[in-house]
Amino acid sequence: MVTQITSFGRSGLYDWMMQRVSALVLAVYSIFIIGYLLLNPDLTYEQWSGLFETTSMRIFSLLALLSVGIHSWIGLWSVSTDYIKATGVRFFFQSLCGLVMFIYVVWGVQVLWGL
Repeated sequence: MVTQITSFGRSGLYDWMMQRVSALVLAVYSIFIIGYLLLNPDLTYEQWSGLFETTSMRIFSLLALLSVGIHSWIGLWSVSTDYIKATGVRFFFQSLCGLVMFIYVVWGVQVLWGL
């Protein structure tokens, strides 16, 4: 039996809700970026850089970045608990996924905020 101790949320319903909310954030972010690119066919580096210099875009991008982490963690946790039955292998896989996602989030924050 798999316990909920390693899941992201407090319950299956909470994980399900977070999965849906993070998917919605990612969809809105993707639509915005695609729309911006389509509406600015002669986009220059200065315009692109200017877009990401605004605090609101940095916050929106950070929200999207955190949503990628949440969405992927819940998805990979669900898949690993369903298909990897050996406890040691599953723990290693989940630990590796958590480490990689943590590194990507920290790296993304450094890129966005220049820290």
